[in-house]
Amino acid sequence: MYWTERRERLRALLAGDRCVHPGSVYDAVSARIAEDLGFEVGMFAGSIGSLSVLGAPDLITLTLTEFAAQAYRICRAGNLSLLVDADHGYGNALNVKRTVEELETAGVSALTIEDTVLPQPYGDIGNTRLIPLEEGVGKMKAALAGRQDKNLVVAGRTSAVQITGIADAIKRAKAYQAAGVDAMFFTGIKTREELQAVAAEIKIPIFLGSIGPALSDKDFLSANGVRIALQGHQPVMAAIRATYETLKALREGTPPGELKGVASADLMKQVTRDKDFKRWTKEFLGG
Repeated sequence: MYWTERRERLRALLAGDRCVHPGSVYDAVSARIAEDLGFEVGMFAGSIGSLSVLGAPDLITLTLTEFAAQAYRICRAGNLSLLVDADHGYGNALNVKRTVEELETAGVSALTIEDTVLPQPYGDIGNTRLIPLEEGVGKMKAALAGRQDKNLVVAGRTSAVQITGIADAIKRAKAYQAAGVDAMFFTGIKTREELQAVAAEIKIPIFLGSIGPALSDKDFLSANGVRIALQGHQPVMAAIRATYETLKALREGTPPGELKGVASADLMKQVTRDKDFKRWTKEFLGG
C-alpha cells in the first residue's frame, strides 16, 4: 500500500524509547519544509484545518470532507508521517467510523478521536463537557472498526485532566486502552506529577498537547512513555504574520525589491521540487 511505509515508520517511533516534537503543518509546502528539516512526524490539527481551509476559528465548522481533502494534499506532497486531530470524529460513533475510513484513504499515519462534546450545543457556550465514558468507548471501537490498514495508528484523546480531573482522565484512558486504541493523547497535563500519575496506569504510548515549561525536558517525557509532544502551531501563525506584513508593505508603497523576509529563489526551487520537475520535463516532454 502506498502509505504503509510512513505508517510503519511512525509505529517504530511509538515502539521506541524517545519523545519527538512534531512539525505543525497546514499545506503541501509546509509539509515539505518539515520533511526537509528532518521532522519525524507532521501534525495537522483540526484548528489549523479550520484556519487554513476556511479562515475560521476552531468552532467545528470545517467538514470531514474538507479536512480529509487538506490532509490528502499534505500527504501527497512528500513522505512525511502525518498525525491528524480528527476532533470528535464529526458526529457519533458511526460518523467516527466514516472519519477513519476517509482519513486512512487520505494517507494519514495516525489520527486522534476525542471525547469532548462537539460542537458546543445550544445554550452551553463556554462550558466544555465530555461525553459519557460508555459513548467514548463506543467511539474508539467504531474508529478501530473503520480501520483497514492495521499500520494506521488510532489514538484516543481526552481533555479530562482540566475538565473532570486526573482520576477521570486515567479512568477514560484505561477504558480506551481496553477498547484497543494504539495510543492516548492527553491535553491539559501541566505538571510532572500529573504525567507520572497517568504513565503509571496505562501501557500504551502517550501523546501530549502543547506542553509548558514544566514538561520541556524530552528525556523526562521519554522516560514516562511520551512519544509525541506538541509544541503549538507557530508555523502557520508566522506565515500569517509574514503575509500580512508583506501585503501591508506593498499596499503602503514599498517596492517589491525592498521587501524583507521573502523566500530566496533557491528555497522556492527546493520546496517546489524544481529539480524533479525539470527531470520529468526532459524525460517525458523531450525538453
